[in-house]
Amino acid sequence: MRVVGDWLEAAETQAVLHLLNDAGYDAFCVGGCVRNALLGVPVADVDIATDAEPARVAELAEAAGMKVVPTGIDHGTVTVITNSAPFEVTTYRKDVETDGRRAVIAHTTDITEDAKRRDFTVNALYVQADGTLVDPLGGYPDIEARRIRFIDNPEDRIREDYLRILRFFRFHAWYGADGPDPDGLSACAALADGIDSLSKERIGAEMAKLLSAPNPAPVIATMAGTGILARVIAGADITALAPLIHIEQSLNVPPRWQRRLAALGGNGVARALRLSRKDADHLKKIANVAGAVAQSAYRYGAAATLDAKLIESASLGLSPDPTLLTEVDRGAAAVFPVKAADLMDRMGTGPKLGAELRRLEDLWLQSDFALTKSELMAL
Repeated sequence: MRVVGDWLEAAETQAVLHLLNDAGYDAFCVGGCVRNALLGVPVADVDIATDAEPARVAELAEAAGMKVVPTGIDHGTVTVITNSAPFEVTTYRKDVETDGRRAVIAHTTDITEDAKRRDFTVNALYVQADGTLVDPLGGYPDIEARRIRFIDNPEDRIREDYLRILRFFRFHAWYGADGPDPDGLSACAALADGIDSLSKERIGAEMAKLLSAPNPAPVIATMAGTGILARVIAGADITALAPLIHIEQSLNVPPRWQRRLAALGGNGVARALRLSRKDADHLKKIANVAGAVAQSAYRYGAAATLDAKLIESASLGLSPDPTLLTEVDRGAAAVFPVKAADLMDRMGTGPKLGAELRRLEDLWLQSDFALTKSELMAL
């Protein structure tokens, strides 16, 4: 079978593959680019696997005028950049020792050993420069069935890296059909304690990717049923998530993982998932939104207001007001007409000035932005 795609036929991709092939080494595109191409999903990054040692890869690339960055040299990875296009080139590897978070690896020249250390069969597919598909572990049938299945024994794969529990759910949300693989689901539930050993940053990043899927509600419900969701987000409630996604789709509102996370609720979410300050502030704004839509959009911004109002509708089982999107835009575009400089000749500077600005702004908001500058100054 042959795989086709602009990503594979691109001059930059072909240059790196042929660089290694012409020197007598294996060179395959591998992992997500192959999986996505076979599933008809856009390809973002192209990773390359080879039997050449990292130092040899770097030597060949530099001799060809390509830039080399040792981005993951301890794991056998160098990034080769040609015409501004980066490719992670990784030497075939096998695990020597794992502790559930990180692995000690050794290089190998056996593509099957390299495939066996990967997580899911759909990620263990390789493509040559001419598009020939190489499937060492028989993963292609899982691609056809859109089935996310661990390689060999699921519990062994999970014990190598407990983040694979969350990856199992995330990949199923994005690429799976029907229900999750029963053996994989059973293994995830049995080894859920291992999630506690993971860093909060890794958990948070994985949940963000999962919640960005077109419709993660069924998978999140399965996570809740196994107790895994409660382990990740204590106190989370899935009740509003499916209605929220239905509303998003009915209004053609682009999905936002932060909105969906807020819909789940929970205790200390920003800390539990070690969110960035920006994302944590957004969740806080969503929680603070109350009252009229336009006024909220002025105070808290369009994104937080829209998210809060959509979650509110989903929680109540109601359709949003038909004017919601228009009102959000109207409020976000509103500009308070009075500036501090307009009052300084009367109020001076300091707390008194700030208090008067806030008072006038409140009056302006109560008027639904109708009061003009002159009317406000007269007050």
